[in-house]
Amino acid sequence: MRSTLGEQSAFIYGTHPHRLSSRRKPRRWPLVFRFIKGAIHGAILLPVCLHAIFTAFVVWLDQYVFDTVGLPSSIIPSLSIVVGLMLVFRNQTSYNRFWDGRNSMNNLTTCIRNLVRIITTNSYSGSNAQLGNPLTAAEKQDIERTIRILMAIPYAVKNHLRAEWGAAWATPSLGDDVDKSGTTVYNPVYAGLLPEGLQGHEDEGLGLPYQLTFFVDGFIKRGVDRGWFHAPGASQMQAQLNSLLDAYGKMETIRLTPIPIAYLIHMKQVLALFGCVLPFAMVDDMDWWAIPIVSLVIFTLYGIEGIGLQLEDPFGYDRNDIKMDAIVGDAKTELDVVLDEWRRLVGSVEGLGGANEEGFVPSELFLKRA
Repeated sequence: MRSTLGEQSAFIYGTHPHRLSSRRKPRRWPLVFRFIKGAIHGAILLPVCLHAIFTAFVVWLDQYVFDTVGLPSSIIPSLSIVVGLMLVFRNQTSYNRFWDGRNSMNNLTTCIRNLVRIITTNSYSGSNAQLGNPLTAAEKQDIERTIRILMAIPYAVKNHLRAEWGAAWATPSLGDDVDKSGTTVYNPVYAGLLPEGLQGHEDEGLGLPYQLTFFVDGFIKRGVDRGWFHAPGASQMQAQLNSLLDAYGKMETIRLTPIPIAYLIHMKQVLALFGCVLPFAMVDDMDWWAIPIVSLVIFTLYGIEGIGLQLEDPFGYDRNDIKMDAIVGDAKTELDVVLDEWRRLVGSVEGLGGANEEGFVPSELFLKRA
């Protein structure tokens, strides 16, 4: 008898839910000492250095050229309030885009889970099963193809959001996208997921995720005709498919709607002007100490602005972006297990002649195996 949960070592050395998404590396150094991986120091190094050089120039003028170039320090609080409000708005807006993108990706995977669950638990309980007739080879192939198309949709959405057009087909480094026999050659990531001979239309303006939903919609119609789904059930599946497209559209909106350029220009100019005024307000009181103090302030302000810049488009490859590759990989692993269990269940049903003595086909997946 197989253990219900499996051996503990299987979870340590094998796989588990969210294995890729929850992967954590042990921290060798506290976060306060991290300056490269996951940090934005490289992006703000240039403005910090430029403001430090400008501050040194102001201090030199104050010390050796003029009697004083200082300004009243009272002007700093009023300017810092304006800068603070702008940075708060900038970061809040960017994080909202990050959070909405993650929620939309979760809604997409939830809709796919629901569709796979409905398909696997209802696609063999129609009139044929009631009469003791097992699924035909064509019907089983149709079910598996639809489930694999649903597996491919998160990959297609990920590549679509990253503007990686044609990612489903073999890249030039892997060879042409059509072999000698004229059969379509897919990228290894998509191998076995997309329908054989699928022709993409991304070069004509049709996104692959939207194109794949037509196959799922066609399967729902065929399921109704075969008696697998009644009208309310088919309507629920259509609602899940519509919700899937809605989540996909929201992520597209985030990707294609950047922060208005007028705001970004003004934000950069305000930060630069504040950094240029700051040395004049500190030079009289701090002399050469104004250089590290101004550098620290500029490091803080430009760092906040740099974080907002990274979160503005959360679907890329930055360490602070949404873990799209991990989320998609975990979803495929999960659906692979469901598909394997469905095959096992269909095989056991066919071994019983398609139905038991009462003419009922068992609909429970993941029963204990002897």
